[in-house]
Amino acid sequence: MLYLLVAHHAHGHTTFLNLFRYLTFRAGGACLTALAIALLLGNPVIRELKRIQREGQPIRALGPERHILEKAGTPTMGGILILIALFVSTLLWADLQNGFVWAVLFVTAAFGAVGFADDYLKLSRRNTDGVSKKARLTCEFATSLIAGWWMQQMMPPELANHLAFPFVKDFLLPLGIAFPIFAMVTIAGFGNAVNFTDGLDGLATVPVVIAALVFALIAYLVGNHVFADYLQLHAVPGTGELAIFCAALVGAGLGFLWFNAPPASVFMGDTGSLSLGGALGAVAVATKHELVLCIVGGLFVIETLSVVIQVFWYKRTKRRVFLMAPLHHHFEKKGWQEPKIVVRFWIVSVVLGLFGLATLKLR
Repeated sequence: MLYLLVAHHAHGHTTFLNLFRYLTFRAGGACLTALAIALLLGNPVIRELKRIQREGQPIRALGPERHILEKAGTPTMGGILILIALFVSTLLWADLQNGFVWAVLFVTAAFGAVGFADDYLKLSRRNTDGVSKKARLTCEFATSLIAGWWMQQMMPPELANHLAFPFVKDFLLPLGIAFPIFAMVTIAGFGNAVNFTDGLDGLATVPVVIAALVFALIAYLVGNHVFADYLQLHAVPGTGELAIFCAALVGAGLGFLWFNAPPASVFMGDTGSLSLGGALGAVAVATKHELVLCIVGGLFVIETLSVVIQVFWYKRTKRRVFLMAPLHHHFEKKGWQEPKIVVRFWIVSVVLGLFGLATLKLR
């Protein structure tokens, strides 16, 4: 909104307002704005969530025993705080004529709505059974498919139906009409991957912030022909504006972490985890860096694989590979303290994020 106002009033004039034309300036403004909103609204939102929920988020009876004692009564749906900060900041600082911005916001809002419905049903029923898996996946797949097709229409024809690979120069895998389906799997897959990871205080928040930070840089580079050509990346005009969205996500995530750090005053719930995962998947699809997201967001992939492996092996043998899945619960069962698990997983996420950045120059 600010971009459009400034573009109209500062046209042809050399003034301070021209700073608003620069992506880097607006990205910094978006990050700080989202951070400020999250910090200012944090306590009021948490108080209201406590008032409404009273008993807090229902804790799985099959989960680690100490969760029932330590986490009982903590309110959920804290993802609302992230979404408010993210949307207000993005709408304030981004170019609202950019289709990629609206496509990513559409995914974030839709996944957030599914997560909100899931959280609401769990709270109202006082158990861990929310929206049915079938209904949930149907909504996620439908949203992702629409978004994939939508972004495909905005891409250059030579890139629209193709998959790019990290480390491999000048190679694109043609997917044809299957590209929207691939985009659907990527977006919905990461939405659920972040959801699996969100099981300990602050565990999912920092990896999301790291991934958003990396993709803010990727979006900026891919949206700029000069930088994209120099780094031998596939330029996607218009995706530079997604750097604003990602920067706002970094600010909103850090603001939420202030209240979500161990011991958490609030959980993000499915409202937050589904929407943030879907947002990262949508940005990756738009920038043609879906496989890089699998590296940068490798922690989410590992957590998801631990669930898949556990379920598959148990159905075949009635034996478990892990003491409990997702993987962070396995280490809890082994006796690791929650802060140790969280910090070590953060370290893994930082390393994977740096490795993902390295692919930009290695390609």
